[in-house]
Amino acid sequence: MAEKIKTEKQKETKKTPQKSVKGFYHYIKEAWKKPSEGMIYEIRKKMIDWRAEERIHHIEKPTRLDRARALGYKAKKGFVIFRVTLERGGRKKPRPRTKRRSKRFSIKKVLRMNYQWIAERRVQKKHPSLEILNSYKLGKDGRFYFFEVIAVDPQMPEIKSDPTINWICSPKNRKRAFRGLTSSAKRARGLRSRSHELKVRPSLRAWDRQGR
Repeated sequence: MAEKIKTEKQKETKKTPQKSVKGFYHYIKEAWKKPSEGMIYEIRKKMIDWRAEERIHHIEKPTRLDRARALGYKAKKGFVIFRVTLERGGRKKPRPRTKRRSKRFSIKKVLRMNYQWIAERRVQKKHPSLEILNSYKLGKDGRFYFFEVIAVDPQMPEIKSDPTINWICSPKNRKRAFRGLTSSAKRARGLRSRSHELKVRPSLRAWDRQGR
């Protein structure tokens, strides 16, 4: 009898496992993954305003808070957000005028850089005192791509004293966008996967540009 009473008490004391509670950022992410008709309508209305802005426009807060926080953004001094508008279409090399044979006069598309990497480079060129941390895509319409670029001011004391981000203050991490060290640049360079067939390490230059 005593053993039965103990087993009954143990069954009573056992608690059913609670379901994991999902946070606010999870629901923001899901809303952007599968936007409703009302959200699509609002985004299209915003795109009309974005097209009228400057091509590199400074904003106070990120539009996609979930992506910005996942990529290292913090709501503190030293972090800057830019919305970049890029025109869609082929990026071609300028046609050479002289000293080429006819076969080499062609205008080829430049496919080694993705649009996101170009957006980061343009922000870096316009604001040389800032360092590019990361970027993410907002959307596109029939003519433009829209990106938001997260930049960091390495001279701010709030950045230097933060152990999670002060690595960007090192001289080794200067001009990251131009050197292809951002996430989108590494994706364009083919550094997301490792293979002996991909001659991209240590660099394309080391393989006489015979990589991907």
